[in-house]
Amino acid sequence: MMMKNVVAKPNLRNQQRVDVATEVTVEKTDGSSLVCSVSNISRTGLMIACGQDEVRELIPNQQTPAPGAWIDVKASFSVPVVAAQPVIVVTHGHIVHMRRISRDEFQIGIQFADFEGNGFDYVDNYVSKLLAAEAN
Repeated sequence: MMMKNVVAKPNLRNQQRVDVATEVTVEKTDGSSLVCSVSNISRTGLMIACGQDEVRELIPNQQTPAPGAWIDVKASFSVPVVAAQPVIVVTHGHIVHMRRISRDEFQIGIQFADFEGNGFDYVDNYVSKLLAAEAN
């Protein structure tokens, strides 16, 4: 009897997230962009906070995209490689989550798809460093 291989999807909820406060520039496929705040980061994505105007621009129907119908975006944000030298990380990703927090505050989840240059290494090291600091 043949067994069918099933590709396991990564459980993004199990990724350890760390709270950060920095700005992120989110660019849509049409080239327009806007600036939001990063709430937390993990090795697999970002949670960003935006107002209603930004959400309207990023998510036309203001509903969480259905699986497979994600909204492609490019996100650029800064992480400190060493204290005095932040680097800009550029990642391509998908908006996979949206939640209203208050009347004019929303959280949007962006899942990373790929990074430019050494972006993943910078994010990985940054998250590891913050998790280690939380543990102490």
